[in-house]
Amino acid sequence: MRLLSRILKWLLGLVAVASAGLVLWLYLAPPALIRVAAGYSAKIVCSNVFVAGRDAERVLELDVQAPGHPILKLIDIDVDADRKTVTAGLLGVFGRSTAVARDGYGCAAVPDGNLDAVAPTPPADAPSALTTGIWPEGIAVDASQNPEVAKILDDPAMTGPGMRAVVVVQNGRIVGERYGEGFTLKTPLLGWSMTKSVNAAIVGTAIRAGKLSLDKAPVFPAWADDGRKAITLADLMAMSSGLEFNEDYGDVTDVTRMLYLEPDMAGFASGKPSIAAPGTLFNYSSGTAVLIARAWQDAMGADALVWPKNALFDPIGMSSAVLEADARGTFVGSSYLYATARDWARFGLFIEQNGVWQDNRILPEGFVETMRAEAAASKGEYGQGQVWLHGPEAGTPPGEDPDKGFDLPEDTFWFLGHDGQSTAIIPSQRLVVVRLGLTPSKLGYKPQAMAAALAKALP
Repeated sequence: MRLLSRILKWLLGLVAVASAGLVLWLYLAPPALIRVAAGYSAKIVCSNVFVAGRDAERVLELDVQAPGHPILKLIDIDVDADRKTVTAGLLGVFGRSTAVARDGYGCAAVPDGNLDAVAPTPPADAPSALTTGIWPEGIAVDASQNPEVAKILDDPAMTGPGMRAVVVVQNGRIVGERYGEGFTLKTPLLGWSMTKSVNAAIVGTAIRAGKLSLDKAPVFPAWADDGRKAITLADLMAMSSGLEFNEDYGDVTDVTRMLYLEPDMAGFASGKPSIAAPGTLFNYSSGTAVLIARAWQDAMGADALVWPKNALFDPIGMSSAVLEADARGTFVGSSYLYATARDWARFGLFIEQNGVWQDNRILPEGFVETMRAEAAASKGEYGQGQVWLHGPEAGTPPGEDPDKGFDLPEDTFWFLGHDGQSTAIIPSQRLVVVRLGLTPSKLGYKPQAMAAALAKALP
């Protein structure tokens, strides 16, 4: 019995030492997966609290933990309303990461915790108030709406699980809209990769201002002496630069590392090597979109931080739009634009009108046509300016057209984002369909059905 007691004590001691060692290791050198989970949680909660005005615990539960990786269920957060920061960590302790809000510029992930190194941002002007006229000039909506549109928008199978907002625009007017529980026409919503299309339009404004060219090469001085010197801005816009970048969100990859572990996202993305000749390989990459933002910011110089508002958002009335910048001051043109559903529809209408707003040309003549022209390396999937030529895949068998079985007009093209964000543009019918929500692709929802039904109801 004494021997057994000694063995048990020895084993318990060994377990205690191992446990202490594990705790110390997790605290001093947490694995990248834990740090990504903490960084993601801090960033999403920060933006939704300080930009969208939502409750922190509800955001953690609904937006972060419910649809995400199992490790996210172990993340705890701390919100400091005075400092406008959110800190998150595994059990609140391990792999801690912070995000900080800056008025008018959203939240930035600060994975190194060095808030003093966060790039300063100029004061943001107060958003201009819209009139009481009919949208898009004002906030009112024409009450005479098509009953067939109402029927479509009241069908959960059409709007999809997790729908937060749908706005339908035809001939420049809202003809139908719906909002999910807890969301209203005043709630700024994250477009995720729909931001890429807005980023492309900002490039167009810089080109029209004579500050930038799609033929620019090398895009960055550091590329002048290696295989990247031949990459043009047009190659980046078409996701055909030949740069290495892993866009898999399921693990710690280039995209999750860039968004949640790197305070200087453009620095990280610009350091990726070339793996193919420009124009020969289609590689959808959020790193590429961040580089596009860095390129137009470099071109605009001292005006860069106010350029999106002055050149695009204000002229078309996107008063709710907040394009977030990273900790070093580069706009995250891949992923982080918050705007109300109506303002997303406003941007869609602007593109449907070929870059003209109220008879004021904002994008160069022919720029939108270039955006939606097929990128050769994409084999019909993607345009030359950060837009998709087909709707989301959401379970489509490999090699099959994701629009198969949907009677969509041939000229339909899309802005698409993570977790079910979509905008369908149908120029032939002057139709824009915005759908925002929290709908992981594993659920199999496709907004093509709703867009096709609306196109039929609104010829």
